Order: sequence, then structure tokens, then C-alpha cells
Amino acid sequence: MGFIGKVVDAILLLTFLSMSLVPPLLDAQALLPESAVPAVLVRLYKWYTTEHQDYLLLEQPAFFMALMKLEIFFVWPLAMINLYGLLNSKPWFKSTCLIFGSALATSTTAMVGDMLGSKKPMADKLAMMYFPFIALGFLAVLRGLLTPSTKAVSARADGTTTRDLKKEV
Repeated sequence: MGFIGKVVDAILLLTFLSMSLVPPLLDAQALLPESAVPAVLVRLYKWYTTEHQDYLLLEQPAFFMALMKLEIFFVWPLAMINLYGLLNSKPWFKSTCLIFGSALATSTTAMVGDMLGSKKPMADKLAMMYFPFIALGFLAVLRGLLTPSTKAVSARADGTTTRDLKKEV
């Protein structure tokens, strides 16, 4: 894998790490009673929601709560699986990376779309905080789709490939 591939993997490593920590520690608080969460995490959650005026977390509209459930029960496990797969060069990593990226980009696009369409104060600034996760989702999709194969295939003048020739032998 070339330099760009290593940079992409480093970015995705940080993404998988953050998406392995933030959902269970912070985002799950939208779904759990406050008494089930350690006080330090409750303070951090309240600070974030008030400091950044994250109206989705404050108001908890139905579509957002559905996306939080998707994140906790689907995206979070995929982030942990991808973290393991990337660090251990698992052959299934490309597939799970593609699924993770699709889910992350889709759910975050819905949230950002709501922010940009709302007339809430600070919604544009909030959208700018969420927007990088759309790009990270697309990066994961591209990593799942475009990572070059480690098996070299060369084309010949007669239209056959070295892979075709190996099959004939």
C-alpha cells in the first residue's frame, strides 16, 4: 500500500477509535436515564449540548432518536470491528469498512440536512461540526471500494492478462 493508502488508513483508524468511544460514552445518554450514566459523563454531555447548542441532543426529535439507535446498535459495533480489522489486516475489512462508511455518511447527512434547513440559532456552526463525519463516511466507502488488490495483473498486447494465463496453466 502506498503513502496515500497509509494516510487514509491512519485517518480511518482515528475515526474508528473515536466512533468506538463517543457513542457509548456520550451519544448513548440520549437513550439512557441520567441515573444510569456516571456523573462525570453527564456533566460532559450537558456541557457539550449547552456550549454548542446541539438542539438535536437537547430536543431529541424522533428521527434523531432513531439515528441514535442506529449508531449505538449498528455503527458503534462496526467501528469496533473495523478497528480490529484494520489493525490486524483482516480480509473482510474492506466489506465492513464499506458498510460502516455508508451508514455513517447517510445518518450524518440526515442530521446536517436538518440543521441546515432549520432556523435554529447556531445550526450552521453545529452543522460544520457534524459535516466532517460525512466526509469520513465517504472516505470509508472509498477505502472499501478502491483499495487496490495485492495481486498484480498485467495486460498483454493480445488482450489476455497474466491472471488469464495462470488460469490456463
